[in-house]
Amino acid sequence: MNKRIVIIAAGGTGSRINADLPKQYMLLNDKPVLMHTIAAFVECSDLIVVALHSDMVQYWTELCLKYDFVVPHEMVIGGKTRFQSIRNAINFIEQRFPDVFYEEGNSIAVHDAARPLVDKELIEKSFELAEKGQCNVLATRSTNSIRLGGVADNKAVDRDTVWQIQTPQTFPAHLLLQAYRQPEEPLFTDDASVIEKIGYPIHLLESSPKNIKITYAEDFEIAKIYMK
Repeated sequence: MNKRIVIIAAGGTGSRINADLPKQYMLLNDKPVLMHTIAAFVECSDLIVVALHSDMVQYWTELCLKYDFVVPHEMVIGGKTRFQSIRNAINFIEQRFPDVFYEEGNSIAVHDAARPLVDKELIEKSFELAEKGQCNVLATRSTNSIRLGGVADNKAVDRDTVWQIQTPQTFPAHLLLQAYRQPEEPLFTDDASVIEKIGYPIHLLESSPKNIKITYAEDFEIAKIYMK
């Protein structure tokens, strides 16, 4: 039977919302954001691995006790960058469950801790595509006019060809392992760019605006509206 694994990247520092506490640990409807995110994958995955900043492991453990959060998940220490955090999670999976990468049909989704409202049907679709060999990412079409270039030298772009990328980003497990064995590069802004570097195309799975990434303080209010 195919195995489905999710890696949740939770190593952020919260700097963009001017908070001492990273946003994934802040409360959303009386529960930390990360708990909502993990819960979204419970019915769709066989293993959940959360990459945490080393300073936050004890705090997260205390939060799980405080909020009686018993959803099974594994914790790994993240790195200085997102790439390093995901690679640490992959190394953990390879050590504990090596068959995942060598049995056909297994897939791994990588998801942002700060996207707590991802739809379960989209998670399911993304896993199904990966099981068929398609590297895929959730994305929404741009609704804004787009210009590329600098302040004084720029050109209009057909916005119908522009997509805003989300997570999860889901891949055949063996391809993700292969991709994260290469050296890190500055252009690796997400997992799709890492996979693309080793020569595999990316399929876009149309998503929903509801799948917001909580980045700024006002995003909490937007998330609450969607949750209603």
